[in-house]
Amino acid sequence: MELAEELLAAVGLVRRHLRRSVGRPFPLTDSQAELIRLVRRNPGVSVAEAAAELGLVANTVSTLVGQLTERGLLLRTPDPSDRRVARLSLTEPARQQVDAWRDRRAALVNEALDGLGPDDRDAVRAALPVLGVLAERLAPSEQDLQRV
Repeated sequence: MELAEELLAAVGLVRRHLRRSVGRPFPLTDSQAELIRLVRRNPGVSVAEAAAELGLVANTVSTLVGQLTERGLLLRTPDPSDRRVARLSLTEPARQQVDAWRDRRAALVNEALDGLGPDDRDAVRAALPVLGVLAERLAPSEQDLQRV
């Protein structure tokens, strides 16, 4: 249990410091911000694919899409091969703002990493694959999603 608590504390502290230093590109809820980040990484993702990736039910993602579309941050376009499927992309102003925000975050993290010694940077690099596996193990199952 101690390792879990230490990991959560460290990750939380990194996120809080970044949020305080860089802020967010828009005033968004955590769920909205996650969806914006996902669509930036995967333009053209469908609502169902976004729901699966975020571990949310499709109705929740549909609600988020509606909110973000209304604010002019997301575009929702019908899939040419199946008009029932909506494909998501960022509007150009939203993409520019998110890219600038991402660049500020990356610059801040790079600066902090540059302040570490080579052994510590290597340790961070070596931990990344394991953290990816840990994230996958924490992903909710289909059954978990149906209970949400």
